[in-house]
Amino acid sequence: MASPLIIAAFTGALASFGPQGMGDGQIVRVAGDCSAAASQVVAQTGGELLSAVPQGDACVITVLIPGNGSERPRKVTMRVPM
Repeated sequence: MASPLIIAAFTGALASFGPQGMGDGQIVRVAGDCSAAASQVVAQTGGELLSAVPQGDACVITVLIPGNGSERPRKVTMRVPM
C-alpha cells in the first residue's frame, strides 16, 4: 500500500499540470456529448445504435433498422445538430 506522503507528493505534482492561462477570459470549445442525439435517433427510428461521433457542431449517428419480415436490416446515418 502506498504511503500517504507518496500520495500527497504525486497529487501535488499532478496539480501543476492543470490548464495554463485559463483565467484570461478565453472560451474553450470542447467536443460535445452525442448521447442525447443518439437516444433521440434510436427512439425515432426504432433501430439499434451503431455509432455516435461528434463532428463540428453536429453529431453523426448511425443506426441499424430491422427489416420487415425477411428483409435485411438497413443502416441509416443521420446528422443531428448539437
